[in-house]
Amino acid sequence: MLADLVQMTLTSCDGVLFDQVGSCPHCGGELSGYDVRKKQFALVMEGEQKKAVNVLVKRFLCRRCGQVSLADQPFYPDTRIGSPVVDLCVTLGETMPYSRVSSCLAEMGIIVDRWTVRNYAQKNNRLIPSADMFGVRVPLSIVAISTLAAGIPEGGRLDPRAFLAACNIPPRCEL
Repeated sequence: MLADLVQMTLTSCDGVLFDQVGSCPHCGGELSGYDVRKKQFALVMEGEQKKAVNVLVKRFLCRRCGQVSLADQPFYPDTRIGSPVVDLCVTLGETMPYSRVSSCLAEMGIIVDRWTVRNYAQKNNRLIPSADMFGVRVPLSIVAISTLAAGIPEGGRLDPRAFLAACNIPPRCEL
């Protein structure tokens, strides 16, 4: 049941557009749209096939200083996978060896190698709120996103602001 919950949560993120940002983080200047980048959020198994779950992140150009800035997004600095997957790596890594975490994630249909799990667990310096579910510590970000995903009408998408709030990622600037 946990595997289905996690799988549904991550696949519901596919195609979500993150396009919210306040002023330029470098100089406070006005931003204008630049382009949209696709970023891999997670790699999951669908049957026997690997499927990349991608999100879209808008980039902005500052009219004052010319710097390119990204919209608020569900990634921690210096990570290449979505923050809920990193949260899973860290919380599971607190109670089991990294190779077992990788195997456990694979049983849930999430592909993360043990060295990546190790790197994220060892570099973590934040408290990740979690709860025991089905005998496993699960980050509350997964629970919150699954609740959001359950409320999406068919054909709809997750609200990016609600998604970031569920991941405990505060907006850099309020619009």
